[in-house]
Amino acid sequence: MTKTQRMLAAFALAGAAAGLAAPAASAAPKVPISLPDLPQAAQDMPEGATPGSVQEIGERITPGVNQLNQLMNLPNQLAPAIAPVEPVLGLASGAVQ
Repeated sequence: MTKTQRMLAAFALAGAAAGLAAPAASAAPKVPISLPDLPQAAQDMPEGATPGSVQEIGERITPGVNQLNQLMNLPNQLAPAIAPVEPVLGLASGAVQ
């Protein structure tokens, strides 16, 4: 058997195995996705210390994510201010080394 024939046989066997496995995988019962239980507040904690729902968690996280996004864009916003002095900064960094 040549190398090409062995490769074709390997592909054919892999395809047959996948064809046999597909019906078995699709027959498996579907399990619904569920969210974990939210943590319960300790008795001495204030009323709003723990979130009451997943939406409330999202509402608390969103402002921080927006601030992080703005921080990631800061170099792009500062580029016009840095561009005029960049040649001087390049010369100064070369002199320090």
